[in-house]
Amino acid sequence: MILPRIRDPRFITLRRGGTLTDHHHRLLALWAADCAEHVLPLFEAVRPGDRRPREAIAQIKAWTRGEVAMMQSRAAGGHAMGAARDLTGAARFAAYAAGQAGAVAHVAAHELGAAAYAIKAVRATAPPDRADELGRVECRWQRDHLPEAIRDLVLDDQRLRNDICWSVFDR
Repeated sequence: MILPRIRDPRFITLRRGGTLTDHHHRLLALWAADCAEHVLPLFEAVRPGDRRPREAIAQIKAWTRGEVAMMQSRAAGGHAMGAARDLTGAARFAAYAAGQAGAVAHVAAHELGAAAYAIKAVRATAPPDRADELGRVECRWQRDHLPEAIRDLVLDDQRLRNDICWSVFDR
């Protein structure tokens, strides 16, 4: 479970009663797409012909440009999750990262799911004695790619939800 029981108003858009602007929502979506795309080769190495995770990333990027509706991006995210169903390890987590990214159009707080699953994907590629180290490297890469406008928001979100995201952000 990567979503909190009580939704944080900072991840709810203004028109829904929260404080999230559309601009920041799009930045969260693009960052989630970057996190998922960074580990996508781990899925494609196992399933090169399955385009569902790549399509979820493309759809969330298209949503940020106003080219597709929220429902289309969310549906693509669900299809990416379906691609993970019968897999294990890094490939499964990479597909989940793409699925979470696609869902950011619907619920902005899925941004952290994309990041957490990407870290889990990288950790799954490593020998056990290096998993924490490589997870930290991936987390640093993600933080280095955070747009400044949402940096504090995401870092605080990581702190608040780290325990329900497998503690991947404090390693």
